[in-house]
Amino acid sequence: MTDPARYLLSAQRTIRMEVEAVAALEARVGEEFERACELILKVPGRTVVTGMGKSGHVGGKIAATLASTGTPAFFVHPGEASHGDMGMITADDCVIALSNSGTTPEVLMLIPLLKRLGIPLISMTGAPDSALAKASDAHINTGVAVEACPLDLAPTSSTTTALVMGDALAIALLEARGFTAEDFAFSHPGGALGRKLLLKIDDVMRQGEGIPKVSEATPLSDALLEISAKGLGMTTVVAADSDRLLGVFTDGDLRRALDEQVDIKGTRIGDIMTRSPATVHTGMLAAEALRIMEERHISALVVLDEQQEIAGVVNLLALLEAGIA
Repeated sequence: MTDPARYLLSAQRTIRMEVEAVAALEARVGEEFERACELILKVPGRTVVTGMGKSGHVGGKIAATLASTGTPAFFVHPGEASHGDMGMITADDCVIALSNSGTTPEVLMLIPLLKRLGIPLISMTGAPDSALAKASDAHINTGVAVEACPLDLAPTSSTTTALVMGDALAIALLEARGFTAEDFAFSHPGGALGRKLLLKIDDVMRQGEGIPKVSEATPLSDALLEISAKGLGMTTVVAADSDRLLGVFTDGDLRRALDEQVDIKGTRIGDIMTRSPATVHTGMLAAEALRIMEERHISALVVLDEQQEIAGVVNLLALLEAGIA
């Protein structure tokens, strides 16, 4: 029977070996990496990633990361490329080819075709003297001294280093392009990430008649009716002649007023409201409004327009329902 402790020792050894392999990459990021970035940035078309086997799986992830961070990219299987998919590659593109040995036949077979098109070829291999590396316009060394596999056969450390180098390339290009959070959200519109990055306060705020609103002369008793009717746990307090915000009155303010035994019918809301409340502006991201609520430990914010008048009210429940929180 295998000693259970050996499972842990094996896992720890594997992790340690892969960490060491990744750490060694930093010293190799130099002129060839810079050249690869420049080649990708200069092409008017897309970045085509290719590779066989495990390298192909890594290449698919690299292509996906590039595409989602501002570098149009897709993966082409080298075997399929030899049987028609070369038509997906144009003279405006560049190619990133992955092969740890640099001798993968299916990948090498593409080189004459790529040279015929005259497009840049970037390779990631563990063999700088390989045929693929020598045929490339830029070669990035992702080699490892030994695989984490105890047989030194199964691609383990080498696929990890290729994956990390691909991420390094994608992020370097992202920064060079000035890619923003909003750009990222544009390519991720369907998930929670897209909602967080794209949804504006204007899309979720309560507007028009739905805004709880009283004048500063309103008796507290009437203000409570407005709070109850609008269901936001607060009301805005405005000037008598405009929608200029003077303050807010919340459930928390009510608790404090009751503790002080304030006369509900005889007290004006303007005398006990919270002045200079936290506010946000139209056009702001809903995620930013959520951050402000969390920092100030409040559940609603007044939204002001360009004229500094009330445009709406956004509360925590609305953000939760929109999938922001």
